[in-house]
Amino acid sequence: MASRSTISRLINASQHSTCPCHGTHHAVAHPGVLNQLRLFATPVNQVQKEYAFEVAASNLRFGNGVTAEVGFDLSNMKARKVAVFTDENVAKLPPMKRALESLESQPNLPFQVLNLPAGEPTEESWADAIAWSRRHDFSHFLAVGGGSVIDTAKAANLFSAYKDAHLLDFVNAPIGKGLPITQALRPLIAVPTTAGTGSETTGTAILDITSRSFKTGIANRAMKPVLGVVDTQNTASCPTAVHISAGLDVLFHSLESYTAIPYTERTPRPANPILRPAYQGSNPVADVFSLWALQTTVKYLPRVAKNPDDEEARSQMLLASSFAGIGFGNAGVHLCHGMSYPISGLNKKGPKYKHPGYVQTHPIIPHGISVAITGPAVFQFTAPSSPDRHRQVLAIFHATTTSDPLISRIPDSEIGAHIYDMVARFLDGLGVPRGLKALGYTADDIDMLVEGTLPQRRVLDLAPGIGDIVGEDGRWHLTKMMQSSLEY
Repeated sequence: MASRSTISRLINASQHSTCPCHGTHHAVAHPGVLNQLRLFATPVNQVQKEYAFEVAASNLRFGNGVTAEVGFDLSNMKARKVAVFTDENVAKLPPMKRALESLESQPNLPFQVLNLPAGEPTEESWADAIAWSRRHDFSHFLAVGGGSVIDTAKAANLFSAYKDAHLLDFVNAPIGKGLPITQALRPLIAVPTTAGTGSETTGTAILDITSRSFKTGIANRAMKPVLGVVDTQNTASCPTAVHISAGLDVLFHSLESYTAIPYTERTPRPANPILRPAYQGSNPVADVFSLWALQTTVKYLPRVAKNPDDEEARSQMLLASSFAGIGFGNAGVHLCHGMSYPISGLNKKGPKYKHPGYVQTHPIIPHGISVAITGPAVFQFTAPSSPDRHRQVLAIFHATTTSDPLISRIPDSEIGAHIYDMVARFLDGLGVPRGLKALGYTADDIDMLVEGTLPQRRVLDLAPGIGDIVGEDGRWHLTKMMQSSLEY
């Protein structure tokens, strides 16, 4: 673990001098540091702000063995023909067997199964799934698998309704056109087999644009599953490495949504509901789900990492994943996810890192690992924007409350340093690689990683110190955070 002095050097410019973007009086005490910084734009304070937020999530059914009910659900929905999505690994496991038995138990319920390649979806795998779905006249969709399977089923559903649309028509701007979804989609039931993405509760679908070496996606509430069937039996067969990576996604979904720009600091939403963004900024209802998911993950993820057969811990992580999905599905995520996309996407052409414990033969930085690797630096940066929220986060990691003198006596100006230390220690305890260098990246790769992050406006615009600053694209801050994430 890095020493306090090392951490202090890493955070000196942004924490002890306090970044001028965050506008606190401590910055004037260090003119030598300020002279090294570029001129900053002014905070947004002259435009009308948002006055409302919405809460949207899929229905959830949580319990032991509930996968056996999906056949009844689809029959009750009067399904005429069901598209069943899974992947080549899950196809061999008990969750898929239970789902198929449930479908077969219903008379007059025809279905067809598509076994997707194992691993994270790409534009090629999406195109194949979309073409397959378009060839059939499916009335309903069922996804049994991790976030990759569920996200692919969402895309296939969308583009089956829009038969002449191109892939980038709905992908988030500026990478794609970000067109609104105005047509009704078919009902989708999602059965997650990992405790990670929370995709069963959201309208978000992520893919790897291999031609451009980064990830992006589509975020629209029209793509939400009508039902998430969260079966506590279904994560039993996951390797430990998958449990940890998936759990890290839960951790950072909750952390980022809780610390996102408040909805009251966002510019007004369009009057037309179809045009409103899925991600709105932190808000009181999303906070409830995000904080519960954070508390649960901090408590149970280390237990799963030590003993994947711990049924209570696995069950609680599965519920935390869904809760975090509701939280970030309404509030949004920001910097860790924005920077994760080029970190994982560029790996195939760059370091070619292959994470231990994954069965794929090709290079892979699992999503949870790519998200976590910048965590200490990110929350060091965001802490000055909302010290009270970050103090709450710190209390949760310490399994205490903000009234504990251990937490309450920390000055606002030092919260970031403590967050950096605490998140780094937590990740180290889970065996997460200690920085970008451990993944094979070097200081020479920083500019490339930043360039890959800049197009991720969907999430960068929710980042305090970037999304709420007039004219701020985040390049300077992203560079500093990437540099601080090289090793810790």
